Amino acid sequence: MSQISQITTGWDEYRRALRSTDQEVFDRLFEYAQLHTDPSTVHKPLFVETPILISMLLEQQLQIDDLEERLDHIEDDLND
Repeated sequence: MSQISQITTGWDEYRRALRSTDQEVFDRLFEYAQLHTDPSTVHKPLFVETPILISMLLEQQLQIDDLEERLDHIEDDLND
């Protein structure tokens, strides 16, 4: 069982308390963490959840950057 899987299991009770739509978002956050597990394995933090949370934030920021870039292109096209 991977470190992320172990930590996810520790959040099961919290997840069950969420609304079903929020559970889907919660699950997606841990999927994001899985995308960036390599860097998190070299870092030995005080709290084991820290690299997982950073991985989630990293993936979200990448998606935000992509959306901003797409929006800029759309705005440019509309202004032309």
